[in-house]
Amino acid sequence: MRSPASGSLAGAALRPDVMPDTTPNSELAVVKGRAVLFSEMTPRGGDEDTFNDFEDSHHTPGHLHRVPGVISAMRYRSRVGPHYLTVYELESPATLKSEAYRNGMFTPDEPGHRMPQSVSGFTCYLGEETFWRVRDDSPLMPLDAPVIWCVFLSVPLEGIDSFARWFDGEYAPRLLEDPGWLMVRRFDTVEYDPEPYSQMMLHYLTDEAVRECPARAGAETSDAFRDLAAQRWYQPHGVVYHRRRQRFLKNT
Repeated sequence: MRSPASGSLAGAALRPDVMPDTTPNSELAVVKGRAVLFSEMTPRGGDEDTFNDFEDSHHTPGHLHRVPGVISAMRYRSRVGPHYLTVYELESPATLKSEAYRNGMFTPDEPGHRMPQSVSGFTCYLGEETFWRVRDDSPLMPLDAPVIWCVFLSVPLEGIDSFARWFDGEYAPRLLEDPGWLMVRRFDTVEYDPEPYSQMMLHYLTDEAVRECPARAGAETSDAFRDLAAQRWYQPHGVVYHRRRQRFLKNT
């Protein structure tokens, strides 16, 4: 993976002014990290069974059990094709600098060596969390929501402060007014492959249709949003995935 250009805030220190005044519940605190590894891929030839067997029984649990700092992981599948996503919850971006992780990447075992030749559409983004907020009244564990909507954006350095104020202080609270919008997170991108996005936003939803809720429509008719959308750099890229099974934990 590559680090973003100097025009982004990736790798910068977390700023208290954009962190929410929210205390996580005990269940969320156990499985959520302060960074994530976002990894997409597509099995070649449609051989999803072999791919999923490798990911479920070998690759994903292997990271959890062998790499200190990997807290938990969730796998997702897209409904527009055999595209898969794994989101690893990390203690910090430094987790991927550990000897255990690097050994797995550069000296994989036999199954780990074969599988990369059987996939395409690979993306990988390492993000450091700068904002998160949940609905306090949700009956579901928000991190395990059925749907995740992932939005990427390249925000120039001169625009990051206004973007953060709008997203954290106005946009996210409006989205969470809808009972189906369970959680919102924003990350500075520390490393990327292939696109040099500087911001990654993860939205945890009860259903894909929640994206069309009145709360979002209202948030995107404000003067602040119109000013933001008029910027030449405002070209968000979004993808939707559906949760496959249960969360991978270190003790399972």
